[in-house]
This record gives sequence, C-alpha cells and structure tokens, in this order.
Amino acid sequence: MFRQHAGYRSAGKISIILAGIIFVGGIIFSGLFSMGLAFTNEMDFCTSCHSMKINLEEFKETVHYKNASGVQATCADCHVPKPFIPKMIAKVMAAKDVYHEIMGTIDTKEKYEALRWDMATRVWEKMRASDSRECRSCHEFANMDLSEQDRSARKRHPKAMDEGKACIDCHKGVAHEEPDEPDEDDES
Repeated sequence: MFRQHAGYRSAGKISIILAGIIFVGGIIFSGLFSMGLAFTNEMDFCTSCHSMKINLEEFKETVHYKNASGVQATCADCHVPKPFIPKMIAKVMAAKDVYHEIMGTIDTKEKYEALRWDMATRVWEKMRASDSRECRSCHEFANMDLSEQDRSARKRHPKAMDEGKACIDCHKGVAHEEPDEPDEDDES
C-alpha cells in the first residue's frame, strides 16, 4: 500500500512539473509570437524589400509621413487590421508579397507601374469591404470637427456619412500615387 501511495505522489509531482513547463512554454511562445507580429508591422520591415522602395519614396511625400503634428502613419496602420482574426488573415495573405518579391514580379519601376492599377484596386476593394476600418482607427466621422475643415470637406463629409461611404471612396491616392485607370484597349 505504501508503494502505491508514493507512486501517486510522484505522478502528481510530474503532472505539476509538466503543467508548469507547459505554462512557461505558453508564455514564452505568446511573447515571441507577439514580438514577431510587432516586428513585421514596423515600417523598416515592410520597406526592406527592394520592390517596396517605390512605395516608400511616394509615401515620404505625403501628409501621412510628415506633417505639422508629427504624427506618422506607417505601413501597418493602413494595411494591417488591428482586430486579431483579420490581422492573422492579412499576415497569411502577405505570403504572396514575399513570393512576388522572390520572383521579381515588381522589382523594377517599369514592372511596378505595369501592375500598379491592379495592386491599387485590390487594396481599395479590401478597404471598401472593411468600411475603411484602418482609416477609421484614426479618422472617425463622429470625431471630426467639421468647422475646422475646408469648405469642400465640410460639405462632403456629412454627405459621405449619410451615404455610408468608406474613406477610400473619396480618398484614393492619399499615401501613394493614384494610378491612371488603364484604357479598355490595354486590358485585352
């Protein structure tokens, strides 16, 4: 009987030790996972690929990069959702960007320009589908002081709000050059 009792005690100790190891391992995994997400959201990471240098140079010329208030939007602020599930989907979908970087799909200005319209329309569709969620994390209609806006914005923002428009419906080309829509002849 004494042997059985000691066996139960050692099994209990092993269970506690194993639970502790799993708990500590989970904390370490969570920390590393969180650090990885944060690292891949940094502008330096996003623009480290050769093909993103074109975007970066355009972005440097916008109010989202440099402005009087000193507040800067980074790549992730506009292109990576904040809610966890949409963020994970965006991170998985970003694998295509790595693939295209490796394949050299847009590694020259000419290749980039040839695909600019397609890339832009995909981003606009994604932004429209999310009701410009990433824009609204900084620019929310309800928080706007219309009296401080110019006459055009003062007139258009309430109308856009009433019509349920997404930011991207009116504000294309805010952070990157807006591409010219290709002629119908070019699409065939």
